[in-house]
Amino acid sequence: MKQYRSLGDPLGGADVAPIDLFSAKEKQYEARLDELAAMVEARGGRVVARFIQRRGASDRWKQRPGGSLRMSQPFSRRTLLTHGKVREIAQARREAEIDAAVFVNTLTHRQRSVLSKTLGCLISSGEDLV
Repeated sequence: MKQYRSLGDPLGGADVAPIDLFSAKEKQYEARLDELAAMVEARGGRVVARFIQRRGASDRWKQRPGGSLRMSQPFSRRTLLTHGKVREIAQARREAEIDAAVFVNTLTHRQRSVLSKTLGCLISSGEDLV
């Protein structure tokens, strides 16, 4: 892990990846990621990658009833994202030596704990930066 410039702020000097889970109905997800990236940079972090998980895009191809009703819900109560997306982020984190992941979405304590162990980095939410 890189040496932080500021010991008081864990994002100070850190390489950070903003992450967002959004509904396929939502069209302003890029603006949400841009806003989060600006908050990270204001705290001294450097945005090195962005990850998005789109909910509801593939439900229309499956024969499961109620797919559109689940569009605003997380894929997993443990990680918020799909297992494949978590693996993708974990691999990118190792390759790029990303120090922290900041989610646009609100995370529960359990989600933070599981994601921290799985990704091997600091996990926070956009509400923590406010």
